[in-house]
Amino acid sequence: MTKPVILPTTAVLRSQLRVWRDARESVALVPTMGALHSGHLALVAAAKKRARRVVVSIFVNPTQFAPHEDFSKYPRSLEADVEKLESVGADVVFHPGADDMYPEGFATTISLKGPATAGLEDKFRPTHFQGVATVVAKLLLMVLPDAAFFGEKDFQQLAVIRQMVGDLNIPVEIIGAPTVREDDGLALSSRNAYLTPEERAIAPTLNASMRKAAARIRDGESFDAALTAARNKITSSGFELDYLELRDAATLAPVTGRYRTGLRMLVAARLGRTRLIDNIEV
Repeated sequence: MTKPVILPTTAVLRSQLRVWRDARESVALVPTMGALHSGHLALVAAAKKRARRVVVSIFVNPTQFAPHEDFSKYPRSLEADVEKLESVGADVVFHPGADDMYPEGFATTISLKGPATAGLEDKFRPTHFQGVATVVAKLLLMVLPDAAFFGEKDFQQLAVIRQMVGDLNIPVEIIGAPTVREDDGLALSSRNAYLTPEERAIAPTLNASMRKAAARIRDGESFDAALTAARNKITSSGFELDYLELRDAATLAPVTGRYRTGLRMLVAARLGRTRLIDNIEV
């Protein structure tokens, strides 16, 4: 396959997009922060099935990191990322600098409610989704793709983006792709590289505990009992648990009672210095 072209500024990106639009070619966008793994490549492969041209953005967005988080340490591997994207047929890598995305005097952000205030990631990272929504809105408006692809691993993020796109009438179809996992169930993440070998052996407990809790709920056990058992298993395995919650899949609102369709279980926990998130359909 042809090596994707790296475009470093909005101006050159729009010049390329104009050529494609003049030829009436469909365009899909896959936003990423780089350090690409098989989960990202699966998004690109899905995008290739949906559109003639695929733009992959690689931008480590500073506004979604809190001061104490790992922005400076976040893995950056542009050359390796481009080689991986060549293998799945991406056409363009949009790799802007921070001064292109946030020029001097930049003063506008997205204000969020709804899924962004569900008491999950927002409880522990209160500025995160504002940064995510702002950069995603900019990328969508820069590219104006027919469709944009996001992984379901960041399920609350996906809900926030869908809400934003609907509320602001941005004419882009938002497509969520299933989480890609290792053979032992661990969700693929760029941050998995931070795990020590000992921690990596423990990490699959997160998904296994959720799957067991989901099975107990489907068998008629109360939400509280199944979730309490899963929380105890996760913490006893060595995790510091931020949350394990069962929510309405569409709104992320809390749910009570016993099993019904349309439920999602979401978790975030720390293992050593690595924070892992995951979710499953119940």
